[in-house]
Amino acid sequence: MKQEFSHLSAEGDPRMVDVSEKAVTARTAVAQTIVVLDEAIMDRLENDEIHTKKGPVFQTAILAGIMGAKRTSDLIPLCHPIGLDNCEVNIVVNERREVVITCTARVTGRTGVEMEALTGASVAALTIYDMCKGFSHEIEIRETKLLKKTGGKRDFKRA
Repeated sequence: MKQEFSHLSAEGDPRMVDVSEKAVTARTAVAQTIVVLDEAIMDRLENDEIHTKKGPVFQTAILAGIMGAKRTSDLIPLCHPIGLDNCEVNIVVNERREVVITCTARVTGRTGVEMEALTGASVAALTIYDMCKGFSHEIEIRETKLLKKTGGKRDFKRA
């Protein structure tokens, strides 16, 4: 059986998915984005934070990621506006000196929070770029991906 795109009508027109008949369940999604910063920027890392004239980079990115997750339906046309029950953004520097952003979004509702988690991680990454570009434009944002989701029709966990 060929699966159809849920956001297209039978005629191929864009539409919002009707979630009115879906069960209300607890739903969670975790997304990750990796940011690679130039060594000149990473050399400014002190006590798990980078400070610039604009302020603390990671703390600002955490706030921006949460705000971005909350505004997902304003950015992506067919996303349902949902009231998040929780959103957490964590930022760590791994052993390869990459900045790893993880966004976890939770809601009890009829639709999932994958887009909110992906948006939160992406906005946090863009904020890091914005705050660090004065030092170098050798910044790479990569590997934005869904790590896992629970609730709804089926769960997902990246291997």
